[in-house]
Amino acid sequence: MTPADLSLTVLRAVRRAVDENALRAPVPARVRVERTRPGGRGDYASAVALQLAGPAALTAREVAEILRERMAGAPGIGRVEITGPGFLNFTLDASADVRGLLHRVREQGLRYGHGDALAGEATALRHAPEVRAAVTAHTVGALARAQGAHVDVLCDGAADPEWARLGIPADAPGRPTAPVTEIRPVPAGATAGELLDRLGPDASRWGLLRPAGHDRAPLGGELLVQGEANPLFLVRYAHARTHALTRGATLLGITSAPGEEPAGPTPAPRTRALLTLLADHPAVLLAAARHRAPDRLARHLEAVAQAFFDFHDAASPLPVGDEKPSAAHRSRLALAEAAGTVLAGGLSLLGISAPLYL
Repeated sequence: MTPADLSLTVLRAVRRAVDENALRAPVPARVRVERTRPGGRGDYASAVALQLAGPAALTAREVAEILRERMAGAPGIGRVEITGPGFLNFTLDASADVRGLLHRVREQGLRYGHGDALAGEATALRHAPEVRAAVTAHTVGALARAQGAHVDVLCDGAADPEWARLGIPADAPGRPTAPVTEIRPVPAGATAGELLDRLGPDASRWGLLRPAGHDRAPLGGELLVQGEANPLFLVRYAHARTHALTRGATLLGITSAPGEEPAGPTPAPRTRALLTLLADHPAVLLAAARHRAPDRLARHLEAVAQAFFDFHDAASPLPVGDEKPSAAHRSRLALAEAAGTVLAGGLSLLGISAPLYL
């Protein structure tokens, strides 16, 4: 269950309570849920009961009790608790959560996390005739289109022919027909040709997009280092490693199968960390589009890659030593493959290749 799924579940409980006349309050357009802070109860929390208490002429705890009754046993939710003045705390059903998440990633593939949250929105992204601005504008356009928006990208001056080698298509001609947003990151301090000669297209794009737009982009030889200290290498190596696991599993006659094991009733911390990041991927893509911040996606991919290696080291998806293939290995392999899919999909939106071998 993703945060968006949980938000809809809580919203349905509010509507049901209002329809049953147990709660006399306006139904909000959306319900906000957040991850609990360290030391808190459950996986997620919501303050919706505090929001509804005044209009309902009830205490927040009374509203929370009404909503808890209507969420008990909801698919994907293991437990609902009330804390403090009336916060609702949710512990997810780990096994259902894992199966549902991995099935969604498998079914949607590289489009996992794409959606229609920005459907109906139209914007024109205008950038200076400078390589970092051009790469950023076109990447923001790709992120927004993946959420259903209509986007044109316009350049203030003549485009550099070398931009095509960075995968930048021609900008939309003519005057904008939608509200204009200026894309003005700190300039790269080098031309596209100079970056391509030194770094190639993938390292150039990562170096331009990974820092926040208001920060200077480090564009040195560290982007080409073949080691885990280089975030770009870490992300692409993690992706390649997931495919190596699938190839190894095929040789052993093992196929991936999403099941209860890699989480079980109480997921191991490293497993849960990876699952959490995969579940957060749709929200990260939407936030990166809304805030015009591709660096958010790049940092998220780094976190997924590191969490994958932590998970892999703690619980190998392939048999080790005298181990025999088991359901546990099939489940772990499914989680590893989901991580690879998320990494490949994220890199694609950044315009960066995801090699199968490194």
